Amino acid sequence: MKLGRLGNLGEEIPVLIEDDRYYDLSGVVSDIDASALSTEGLAKIAAAVGSLPEIEDAGERRLGAPVVRPSAIICIGMNYAAHAAESGSAPPKIPIMFMKTPNTVGGPNDSVDIPRKSLKTDWEVELAVVIGERALYLDSPADSKNHIAGFMVANDLSEREFQLEISGGQWSKGKSSPGFSPLGPWLVTADEIDSTNLRLRSWVNGELRQDSSTADLIFNVDYIIWHLSQFLALEPGDVIMTGTPEGVALSGRFPYLTEGDIVEIEIDGLGRQRQVMGQA
Repeated sequence: MKLGRLGNLGEEIPVLIEDDRYYDLSGVVSDIDASALSTEGLAKIAAAVGSLPEIEDAGERRLGAPVVRPSAIICIGMNYAAHAAESGSAPPKIPIMFMKTPNTVGGPNDSVDIPRKSLKTDWEVELAVVIGERALYLDSPADSKNHIAGFMVANDLSEREFQLEISGGQWSKGKSSPGFSPLGPWLVTADEIDSTNLRLRSWVNGELRQDSSTADLIFNVDYIIWHLSQFLALEPGDVIMTGTPEGVALSGRFPYLTEGDIVEIEIDGLGRQRQVMGQA
C-alpha cells in the first residue's frame, strides 16, 4: 500500500494512494501515526481498500510528510563506501549514528530555507525506514523485517560547517535546521519494497548529482535496525535514514546550495521530491 497525508501544514488528513488517485483514510485512522503503522493498523487500512471515498481535488492540495512528526529521526552516516571516501573518511566498521530533531520534518515539495550564516548547505538523497512495531534487543538482523512499516524518500539536508567545523564533535548541529528532513511523497509498505536494490538519485538545478543503489550500502536495512535495537528502543513511527551515496557538495566537486536552487531527489518505487531553497 501507498500511504500519505494531504493538506496545509498542521491540517493534513491521512490518505491511501492507488493508481494516482487519493482516497480519504480519516474514517479509518486518525492519522498516519504509531497506531496506523502497527501491524493491526495496517491490516485495518488494508481491509478498507475499495470502500474509501476518493478525494477529487487531491492535485490541488499540498503533500505533507507521509508520517506524523516522529518521536525520533535516527540517521546512519558514511553508509556508502564512495561517500565515505569523498568525505575523507575510511568506511566505518560499525554503523555511525546521529540524530535529527523531529521539527526538521517537512513535506516533499515544501521550500526549505538555508540557515542564517550558512555557506555550506548540502543535499543528501536517502532511503528512510519507518518503524511499525517496537524494536529492542532483537536477536538477529533477520528479525528486523517484523518491525518495519514501510519506506520513504528522505533528503538529509546538512550544513557542513555547522556539522564538522563548529560541531564540538557531534553532527546533529549541522543536521537540525528547520525543514532539513523533507519526507515523502509517500510511505510504501514493506511488503511491496525490496530495500536491497533501489536506485536513488539527486539533481540540483536539473543536473544529476547522485546516482547509486542501496545495493551499495555498507550496512543494510535489516542490520541497521538490529544493531540500533541493541542500544535504544525503536518506537512505531520513528524514522531511520540509512545514509547517502557519493555526489554531494562536501566532495568539493559541486557548489553548495544557494537561494533559488532547486533540489530534486528520487528513489525507484518511492517517488520524487522537489525543494526550492530560500534564505532564512
